[in-house]
Amino acid sequence: MSFCQPRGLHLLLAVGLSAVMAFPQGALAQDHVVSSADVKKDLRVWSAQRHEQLAKVEGLLGSKDAQKAMAEAHINYQQVQTAVRSLSDEDLARVASRANQAEKDFAAGAFSDRDLILIILAIAILVLIIVAVR
Repeated sequence: MSFCQPRGLHLLLAVGLSAVMAFPQGALAQDHVVSSADVKKDLRVWSAQRHEQLAKVEGLLGSKDAQKAMAEAHINYQQVQTAVRSLSDEDLARVASRANQAEKDFAAGAFSDRDLILIILAIAILVLIIVAVR
C-alpha cells in the first residue's frame, strides 16, 4: 500500500516551511516589560541606598563610645559588623532608621550619653538576634 500525496501539497509545504525559516526569529519574541537600562538604573539606586544604610549603621556602631560599650557588654564588634552586612534589605532599612533616629534625638538633646550607649547596645543585640534567627 503506497501513499501518494499530490505534488501541490509538497510544494505548498516547502514554500510554507521556507517562509517560516526566512522570518526573523527575533520578530516573534516579545519585548521585555522592563528595559535593561531601567534594571541597571534601579540596581544603582538600590546599591546606593544599601551603601548609605550600611554606612549609617556602621558609623553609629563604629563610634568610640559604641566600641567601648560593646566591649564592656562582651559583644564582639567584628561579629556585629559582619551581621550588619548580612542583613536583608528590609532589616537593614529598619536598623538604619532606628540608628538615624537615635542620632537625631541625641543631637536634639533628647538623650544623654548613657541613653545613646544603651540604644547602641540594643541595636547591636537586635542585629545579632536577626541574623541568629535566620
